[in-house]
Amino acid sequence: MDTVTRMQAFIAVVEAGGFSAAARRTAKSKALISKYVKDLEDELGVRLLNRTTRQLSLTEVGQAYFREAGEILQRIDDLADSVRDTHREPRGLLRISAPRSFGDAELGHAIMEFLVAQPQIAVDLRLDDRFVDLVEEAFDVAIRITELTDSSLIARRLADFRSVLTASPAFLAERARPQVPSDLIGQPGIIDTNYRGRHNWAFRDGEERVVIPMAPRIEVNSPEVARLAALRGLGYARLPWFTAREALADGRLVALLEDYEPRSTAIYAVYPHRRHLSGKVRVFVDFLVGWFDSCRQKGFSATPPPARVAALVPSS
Repeated sequence: MDTVTRMQAFIAVVEAGGFSAAARRTAKSKALISKYVKDLEDELGVRLLNRTTRQLSLTEVGQAYFREAGEILQRIDDLADSVRDTHREPRGLLRISAPRSFGDAELGHAIMEFLVAQPQIAVDLRLDDRFVDLVEEAFDVAIRITELTDSSLIARRLADFRSVLTASPAFLAERARPQVPSDLIGQPGIIDTNYRGRHNWAFRDGEERVVIPMAPRIEVNSPEVARLAALRGLGYARLPWFTAREALADGRLVALLEDYEPRSTAIYAVYPHRRHLSGKVRVFVDFLVGWFDSCRQKGFSATPPPARVAALVPSS
């Protein structure tokens, strides 16, 4: 037994939330895991964990050690992977989690191209608009559209992401076209509940953030259904750019208040910070970075061109 083994046991206990859960995850006995952690504390001469009969918590020095030890173990894993990957072709099952609407659009095309390029890799793609727990649900990588705040994950930025306020020409013909965000107060909104604000829509007026309460006409957890509702003239809809762009290009939807849209969030590939990063994950993430970069060069992306939202370069 060496220091690395003890560190691995300590990390497993913290991430699993207890000795029993860590034992199940690592296929080792609870007594052995407990011994590893105790030996590590004895080696360091400090207490890393506060233990009670009901809960487990990190001491102050334990928190610092947890962060540093995790980074050390990750570097060891990365080094081993880089050596192995130079001698073998990536292979095996890659489990991916992604938002449903994005998987049905851009990401679906990217994954098909990836599978053609990597014949030794199989993909299990699960499309779900909730944030999955990558470790507990055994996903290798997740695609997320968000302002990333979870420091326990490694994230690689793939592309900017923008939403756009839209309505149908028929809907706008029956009312005054909004000129500023406050013109939307009390107006019928098509609410995509995947947005954190739900019916409170945020806009940017210069450096000021403005939040406008909408009157929900329909609430749905699907940007695709929200787009259909907007096309039927049921209200204003805030849609992801990749969902709305074709209807904007052919005039079935109109972009509104473009100068007031909030700053872009981003699309990320994320994977657990301390999980073994296999060659199949690395090659997949590298492929996505190149694929999105190629899309941007063709003018076909998740973010509208800077000149006009309606300016669209066809994907073909």
